[in-house]
Amino acid sequence: MVNGTILIADDEDLIRQVLHDTLTEQGYHVEAVATGSQAWSAVQEQVFDLAFVDIRMPGLNGLELLQKTQAAQIDLPIIIMTGQTTLTNAIEAMKHGAFDYLPKPFDLDDVHALVSHVIETKRLTANTERPLPAIQGRDEQIIGSGAAMQQVYKTVGRIVRSDATVLLQGESGTGKELVAKVIHHYSARWRAPFIGVNCSAIPLDLLESELFGHERGAFTGAVERHAGKFEQAAGGTLFLDEIGDMPPSLQAKLLRVLQEREFTRVGGSQALQADVRIIAATNQDLAAAVKEKRFREDLYFRLRVVPITLPPLRQRREDIPKLTAYFLDKITQEVGTAATGITPEAQALLTHYSWPGNVRELENTLLRAAVLSPGPLLTPADFSLPQTRTPLPADLAELSFEEVIRRQLTAYLQQPDLLETGDLHAVVISQVEKPLIELVLDHTRGNQLKAAEILGINRNTLRKKMTDLKIAVKK
Repeated sequence: MVNGTILIADDEDLIRQVLHDTLTEQGYHVEAVATGSQAWSAVQEQVFDLAFVDIRMPGLNGLELLQKTQAAQIDLPIIIMTGQTTLTNAIEAMKHGAFDYLPKPFDLDDVHALVSHVIETKRLTANTERPLPAIQGRDEQIIGSGAAMQQVYKTVGRIVRSDATVLLQGESGTGKELVAKVIHHYSARWRAPFIGVNCSAIPLDLLESELFGHERGAFTGAVERHAGKFEQAAGGTLFLDEIGDMPPSLQAKLLRVLQEREFTRVGGSQALQADVRIIAATNQDLAAAVKEKRFREDLYFRLRVVPITLPPLRQRREDIPKLTAYFLDKITQEVGTAATGITPEAQALLTHYSWPGNVRELENTLLRAAVLSPGPLLTPADFSLPQTRTPLPADLAELSFEEVIRRQLTAYLQQPDLLETGDLHAVVISQVEKPLIELVLDHTRGNQLKAAEILGINRNTLRKKMTDLKIAVKK
């Protein structure tokens, strides 16, 4: 019995062969082609339940094939595969209607689970949503290849086609405003303004006027009509940063705007249309603020239509070398410093630091070091990082390993977007596996065969995990 029909389109012979053999063994009928043009011919001639398509192929690439099938209204769930796990690839794939985005190298167990999910979803879903036209020319600025950041990319890619309200959560310095700008730039509103308001930086008695504007004579000093941020952002996106600091009186007025999609200026009576997309951000636990009656529950749920939690830098250390290279290049172009690179010892220092200020602190640290460094390479001596560690319970020594893990997982369970997307297992496993393998390799002084024996896995599995987790061999 054939479970379904699958198309594989990839110019790498090994990828085609592995997927063909694996899925055939699972009972699927598989057709494999090497180019996008061959794939396009195949989908016009026969019906497939789903397709795995490489993003880069000779001639017709994966995104172009995706667009052609969408334009032809061919009901084909497409999974985009790519070895370049970048923000642009992820967002473009999801925005154009890809069913999912699969970074290479991938685990075959993930492929099996994904295929089963696609087949079942296809049976339950009659039609797929059509994508918006592509928006070209946007610069990539968010850097991250770990599981947590890949989930952020996927979520952003899925929501840019709608006007759904977004709540960005995360510690200070994790890049919430940058993500808000990316959502705006990839949306249908990208030609209209992106207006940001820091709700904690504006005096409370001026915040209402700043948001909604005021009429002449509305209060002392109002000598002329003033257009607020809602008017300035008309047709575009309004970014409300530090929304947790908004006073209760304004929370009620913002709730009304979200419900009625209209507002009035301070001192005015004319209702004006609120044609904006709202993206809010906070570094606070709004759920706790609701329980403590510091934040309106109805507004919280209005804002939290699509929650996105940005991971702190200490939870994605594999991205620090890439961020370092990006910021050094940016600093060189903007400031013109002599420092253009970093020594391995200095990079190790940065990678193992806890970064309580997250990406913003990393950028400022590199800027300070580059400005003061006399040479072209930054060394450990160029950095004066405080010897801080992540706070741990005082009774940690008395806890079992299982209890320590349990406490850390409790923190993950406070991230609603991870719970809703079902990627919590992948995030946790990736963060446990990497330090485990690194420590075992250190113990064996780089002997991979011995490390594999200690871990209880074969050497090929170890090598694949080292590649997936970007673990360098140290001898």
